[in-house]
Amino acid sequence: MILSKTNRISLHKVSNFFRLILPAESQNICRHVHFKYYPDTTSKIKGETKEMNMFQAINNALHLYMEKDETSIMFGEDVEFGGVFRCSMGLKDRFGSRIFNTPLCEQGIAGFGIGAAANDVTAIAEIQFADYIYPAFDQLVNEAAKYRYRSGDQFNCGKLTVRAPCGAVGHGGLYHSQSPEAFFAHAPGLRVVIPRGPIQAKGLLLSSIEVEDPTIFFEPKILYRTASEQVPVEYYKLPLEKAEIVREGTDITLIAWGTQVHVLLEVADMAKEKLGVSCEVIDLRSILPWDIETICKSVVKTGRAVVSHEAPLTQGFGAEIAATIQEECFLNLEAPVARVTGWDTPFPYIHEKHYLPDKYRCFFAVEDTIKY
Repeated sequence: MILSKTNRISLHKVSNFFRLILPAESQNICRHVHFKYYPDTTSKIKGETKEMNMFQAINNALHLYMEKDETSIMFGEDVEFGGVFRCSMGLKDRFGSRIFNTPLCEQGIAGFGIGAAANDVTAIAEIQFADYIYPAFDQLVNEAAKYRYRSGDQFNCGKLTVRAPCGAVGHGGLYHSQSPEAFFAHAPGLRVVIPRGPIQAKGLLLSSIEVEDPTIFFEPKILYRTASEQVPVEYYKLPLEKAEIVREGTDITLIAWGTQVHVLLEVADMAKEKLGVSCEVIDLRSILPWDIETICKSVVKTGRAVVSHEAPLTQGFGAEIAATIQEECFLNLEAPVARVTGWDTPFPYIHEKHYLPDKYRCFFAVEDTIKY
């Protein structure tokens, strides 16, 4: 791994990085999958269910919404045949001209979506990979996020939803593995949402489309097919800007979103078995705005916190969470807030498993925080 002086990786963090290869169970680290999937079995949504993986649940949500709202359109690169990950499969046959391909121009996709939404059309845009959302950054941050504010609420583009596959997939390399949520979390006026599985993806996507704010909906691409659950078949919504306590605990709070929630659930099992530690695991779900109340209430109870995300350490969204916990919960903290993240390098190809914050790195952070 090549690191520059600006990477700010301390000796402590580097030593923890090498500790992950010490346990006997991690001798084959280059061959192990970096997470174990934990299905959502506690959903309180009533009614008939059907087994779906995450791309099927997203596809189901899009079908249901477009049947409900005749003003809705969906567009993006290759969406007519189903898209790279098949999330729009069957929509063209069902809804005809309301589903259409666009040129390979992310700035144009976002700009068109803003214009359509400003004219009271429900616009659902797909950016083929979150890594390529950057050409649309100006449109999203300087136009979509500010449209309502700059007009004094005389007009807005709140009917815009931008979907984009994000995160590591196992073989994506530097151009197909990024998690850019922190960039957009710095733009007041946008919503940023990330689901951890099929039930969450369907309910959060329908809420994102219906809410009257421009929303970026990042979908962890590795979960499209590895995540499978009994998903309610009816139309339902899940609350935005509300974190979910996935597992209750008493000794330490573990915070993540998307794929990383499953890593922390496995860490919670390891901590219980090896350390006798009870972990409270929280899925943030909404990055902007985020649920400060739920996080801080949990940390006041446990006195300790670990935040984990796939994006690089420096100025990742975990830094905002850590700073807020320090401000709001300082007198209740028993240890510094720990962050376990990707490294401050471009996302590597052959070293992907070393880059990701896997269960070993997260477990060592829990252990160090408990022993502090």
